[in-house]
Amino acid sequence: MIDFNRGNFDRPKKYTNYALAMSSSSDIPRDGWVDRLMPKRIHPYIRLSRFDRPIGTWLLLFPCWWAIAMTSINSAHWYLFALFWVGALLMRGAGCTWNDILDRDIDALVARTRDRPLPAGEITVRNALIWFATQSAVSAVILFSLNSFAVWTGLASLFLVAVYPLAKRYTFWPQLVLGLAFNWGALLGWAAVSGSLTLSAIVLYVGGIFWTLGYDTIYAHQDRIDDPAAGVKSSARALGVVYSKQWLTCFYLIAAALFGTAGYMSGLGWFFWVGLSAATAQLVWQVFKVDLYNPGDCLGKFKSNRLFGWLLLAGIVGGHLN
Repeated sequence: MIDFNRGNFDRPKKYTNYALAMSSSSDIPRDGWVDRLMPKRIHPYIRLSRFDRPIGTWLLLFPCWWAIAMTSINSAHWYLFALFWVGALLMRGAGCTWNDILDRDIDALVARTRDRPLPAGEITVRNALIWFATQSAVSAVILFSLNSFAVWTGLASLFLVAVYPLAKRYTFWPQLVLGLAFNWGALLGWAAVSGSLTLSAIVLYVGGIFWTLGYDTIYAHQDRIDDPAAGVKSSARALGVVYSKQWLTCFYLIAAALFGTAGYMSGLGWFFWVGLSAATAQLVWQVFKVDLYNPGDCLGKFKSNRLFGWLLLAGIVGGHLN
């Protein structure tokens, strides 16, 4: 039986310092470009938006790019790649800011997050709300530059974005809610090009949800020890170390199958299958190599999904050219 309080955590002897490693961890990079180049007064705003940790922007952006590329590689649509990059940067920043506003008390109880700007007292809630509204407003300008169907598709995602930070309080599967929100760009990108949605777009979107279930479960293992005391639920706690790799394998293989189905339905050529095979191999590597007892390794495997995104994108683009 899965123990939701302990996350099925049976610590081997060689990991006797695991709790110590957890207690000293922080997700804020120090002595990087923010500390060296940016005025100190704007550090909290950069860190609220995670501009210094771009992996989340990539994970939000790739489903958008996959959909745009899968729909068409017409030169008239290439500007959408740049537009969605800016939109993903701002929307991810707004989402993270909103998340930190709602989670400021919880973040103070978790080793990895206790020195974020709000729990550390580096910025007021009022100023964080103003920063959230500013990013959201610019994102809205980008959204309203698209066709009307895409605008309504984008607006439909706002509920998911708003409730995701609350999901970890009520369900052991906030990763599913994140998947629903983070992959909405697949629908929005498709709508931006074609002005409609097809079954291929839906299949691509669902594939992204299973992809997110995989990578965010790995990510959640960083906090598995601190989460019970903070009242935070996650798939990492639900599955524990004992069962996670089996489920990660299922999540990733289902995602790969759905991505393949979407590509097949879109009539992509043989190079797509080369890219998908390489991307799937990257996912398999993650599952076999991730050390779920090591927070640093979990973070590294989580970040490696950027490579997966590029491999699949290359396959989609190449699939149009052969």
